[in-house]
Parts: sequence; C-alpha cells; structure tokens
Amino acid sequence: MDYKNAGVDIEAGYKSVELMKKYVKETMRPEVLGGLGGFSGAFSLEKIKNMEKPTLVSGTDGCGTKVKLAFLMDKHDTIGIDAVAMCVNDIACAGGEPLFFLDYIACGKNYPEKIATIVKGVAEGCLQSGAALIGGETAEHPGLMPEDEYDLAGFAVGVVDEKDLITGKDLKDGDVLIGMASSGVHSNGFSLVRKVFEMTKESLDTYYDELGKTLGEALIEPTRIYVKALKSIKDAGVTVKACSHITGGGFYENIPRMLPDGIHAVVKKDSYEVPAIFKLLQEKGGITDEMMYNTYNMGLGMIVAVDKADVDKTMEAIKAAGDTPYIVGNCEAGEKGVTLC
Repeated sequence: MDYKNAGVDIEAGYKSVELMKKYVKETMRPEVLGGLGGFSGAFSLEKIKNMEKPTLVSGTDGCGTKVKLAFLMDKHDTIGIDAVAMCVNDIACAGGEPLFFLDYIACGKNYPEKIATIVKGVAEGCLQSGAALIGGETAEHPGLMPEDEYDLAGFAVGVVDEKDLITGKDLKDGDVLIGMASSGVHSNGFSLVRKVFEMTKESLDTYYDELGKTLGEALIEPTRIYVKALKSIKDAGVTVKACSHITGGGFYENIPRMLPDGIHAVVKKDSYEVPAIFKLLQEKGGITDEMMYNTYNMGLGMIVAVDKADVDKTMEAIKAAGDTPYIVGNCEAGEKGVTLC
C-alpha cells in the first residue's frame, strides 16, 4: 500500500505545478521575490514607503456553486477569474490596490491538465486586476469529494493610504449613485439558478434569442473585475465617497453597507436596462422583484457614490477603463437603508 493507492497522486501534483507555471509567470510584479514552489510567497513592500499611512486591505472568497456549472459544461478556464474577482473587487471597493493573490483548489482527483486550466483562469483574473499570483495549493481529497469535482477559493491582499480609504463617512444628501454594468450573474445566487433551470447538457446548450447565446454561455460568463475602473476614477481626481460591490444579498444587503447613519440611498430601477439573463431567470422561476434584487446584481456589479459636481468626470473615467456606467440614483437624508423605485 502506498499514497497513490490511497488516492493521492503526488506525481500528478508535480505535473500540475509544471503546467501552471507559464500562466503564473505572466502575473508577476517587480515586488515578487522568489519563484513558484516555495513554502510561502514573498512580496516586497518597498514601494509603499511613500504613503503617509499604508494600510493593508484583504479579501477572501470562492465561486460558490457556480463550480457545478463548470463541471456540467466541462469548461474550467474562466472559473478562476470569478475567484479572483470576488476578492479583488472587495479590495478595490475599499479604495485599495490589489497586490497579490493566492488560490486554493480542493479536488477529488488531481487531473493536471484540468488544474492547470483552472489556474490559467486565476492568472487571467490577476492580470485584469494587476495582482500577482504568488502562491496557492492544490489538495487532493479522495473519498471526501467525487473524482471529477473540485472547489476553488482565494485570498487577496491590497494596500491603500489610510486617507484614501473609502468609508462612506462623508456621504451627504444629494450625492449621486453611479452603477457599473455587470457581465451577468457573476458568482452569486447559483443555488437558485440551478433550481430554476434544468442543469443538463441539453438545457445548458439551448440557444435563446433574447440572450444571443446559449444558456450555459450566459451563466458561466466570468465576474467583471472593477479594479481598473475604480483606479481610473481616482486618477481623474474624483473622490469616491462610498462604494458597494453588489454580490450575494443583492441591492438590499450590499448598498446599506456603504452608508453611514442618517443617509438613505434611492435607486431607480428604470435607470438602466436589466440584462436578459435576469429577466429570463425571473420569468422561468416565477421569482418576485424583491427576491431578484435581494439575490442578484441585476446588471450592476459595482455602485459608487460621488459628489454631484463629479458625475461627468466619473462617467468618463469609467468609460475610459472599458466599463459601462449608469446614473442610477442618489443619496438623501433619512434612515440608513435603500429604496428601489
């Protein structure tokens, strides 16, 4: 009896690392010290010495049950983008610049080519956000999960000068809410998605005219990363007063998180076009409006609050970064919370 007979293939692990090295290398930043394969990832903080009060910000998350979709479609090259996005968007939401990312893959059996494909997506997410992929772990768990399944999670660290932290403390009556378009469902609410749509190859391969693609293609679209858009706003000289990453819990949970006491957010649902995937999901599932906005991003992945005088500059900065902005509402004096109308 040996480890391989017990279900853990060490040689496959070595092969996975070799296959993923080329993707990891593309994400390197000058601050990364050493190479892949050590016991830890080293990252120099030399460049932050010019900050008055450098502050580390961090985020950790996974892709939820969206990985089930990747299994069914046998498509594993984008799920890593989702894992990165869920972490770095939270960091950017606080005003931070993502510095580095680490991934964790738990699998029933290590298929090196599949693992390398997953990491390829992680590396792409790191490239989109400017973070270095400085380490990770692939754990083979025979008997704990099926051989053809895996779970993916990650952890990111960023930095911001304390004076540039986005906290919402200076929000006032009359400030404007600007939303940035999402790429689709992102990585939240897939347990409900899987209840509404039959999760079979035939169902996922079904083409819908209103989507302009198959159901599977629409659902697996990776989460949008907003790091560059938020940096573009800052570089334009605009102060983002508050920021909300619209993830699990939708509008009703996430928007109040960016508000101080005494400020109420008002979002106009007709201020932008809700993407077709959400309309189809709501129709097929018989889901109420309130539940949709309490579960999904409904087409807005990030919402920022800025001074009324900065609206035009903010809109242009978001467009310059390649994202699509909408003026979706405003802040007003009142009880902390959000109204959708």
